[in-house]
Amino acid sequence: MTEIILSNKKHGMLVLLLTIVLYILAVLGTIFFADEAQIAPLVLCILYLSLGWLPLLGLKVLGPQEALVLTLFGNYIGTLKGEGFYFVNPFCTAVNPAAKTQLSQSGDVDSAKGSKVLAALGGSSVSLPKEAVTKKISLKIMTLSNARQKINDCLGNPVEIGIAVTWRVVDTGKAVFDVDNYKEFLSLQCDSALRNIVRLYPYDVSPGVDTTGDGVPDEGSLRGSSDVVAARIREEIQAKVQEAGLEILEARITHLAYASEIAAAMLQRQQASAIIDARKMIVEGAVGTVEMALERLNQSGVVELDEERKAAMVSNLLVVLCGNHEAQPVVNTGSLY
Repeated sequence: MTEIILSNKKHGMLVLLLTIVLYILAVLGTIFFADEAQIAPLVLCILYLSLGWLPLLGLKVLGPQEALVLTLFGNYIGTLKGEGFYFVNPFCTAVNPAAKTQLSQSGDVDSAKGSKVLAALGGSSVSLPKEAVTKKISLKIMTLSNARQKINDCLGNPVEIGIAVTWRVVDTGKAVFDVDNYKEFLSLQCDSALRNIVRLYPYDVSPGVDTTGDGVPDEGSLRGSSDVVAARIREEIQAKVQEAGLEILEARITHLAYASEIAAAMLQRQQASAIIDARKMIVEGAVGTVEMALERLNQSGVVELDEERKAAMVSNLLVVLCGNHEAQPVVNTGSLY
C-alpha cells in the first residue's frame, strides 16, 4: 500500500467558524420566519439546525509528530501528517489497528496499573482497556524493550539476553494496511531476529568458531563483540519490518548472562581460567627474576656457585616467588654441605 499524504486539508478553523455563523443565522431565521409564517424558509432553517452539525465530524486536530490514516467507505483516501487543524469528509474513518495494543515500550505504558500488568507478563504485548483510545499514529522515535529471551549460543550453552530497539513509523499506509498489527509484528520480529543472530555467536571467545560465515575462525563473541552483534540484530529486524513501513534506528543489548542452570558452573570455569592465567604470569615473572639474579651474581663475582648450588638457589627462589603464602626462611649457620 502506497502512502498518500493529504497536504491541502488545513481548513479546520474556517469550517468551524463558518458552521457557527450558519447556526446563528439558522436560529435567527427560524425565529423570523416563524413570526412571518413563511413555511419553506422555516423548514430549511430547521433542517439545517438538525443536520448542520455534520461538518463538525470532519474536524481533526493533530499535534507534532502525529498522523491519521483515513478511509472512506473502505477505501484508503490518504494520511494527515503534521500539526494542524484539518477538515476532511465527515464520513471518513480513522484507522489504527494497533491503537489498543500496549507494549513494554516508551509511549505505551501511561499508567501505574498498566505498567504492573506488563511487568507481570514479562513485557509481552497486551490489549488493555483505556478510557479514550486514540486512532492517531505516533511518528515519534520510540524504544521497545522486549522480555529477556533464553537462547542457546553456537556452543549450545543457554544464555539470557535482552535488547532495546529504537524505532519509528515512516510509512503509515504500510503500517496500517500491509500488516495486521504493526506493534505486535515488530515485537515478534525482534524476538525472531534475536534468536537468529545469537545462535551464531558463543558467549565468550572460543577457538575454531566462525561467526561471520566466511569459513575462517574468528574471535567474535556475545560478550566481546556486543556492538557487532547489536548491528547485525538491527539489520535483521530492519529486513523483516521493511514491509510494515517501520524504520529501526538502533538495537542495543541491555542484558547478557548465562542461564541460571549453568551460571554457577560457568563462573567456576571462568575463575579457573583466571587462576591459570595468573599462575602463568607469576611463573614467567619468577623465571625472569631467577635468571636476572644468577646473571647479576656471575657478573659481580660476589660468590661462585657450582651447578648443584645454582639448582638449590633456583629451587628456593621459585618456591618463594611462586608460593601462595609468605616465605619463612631457615637460617643455616653451618656449611651448605
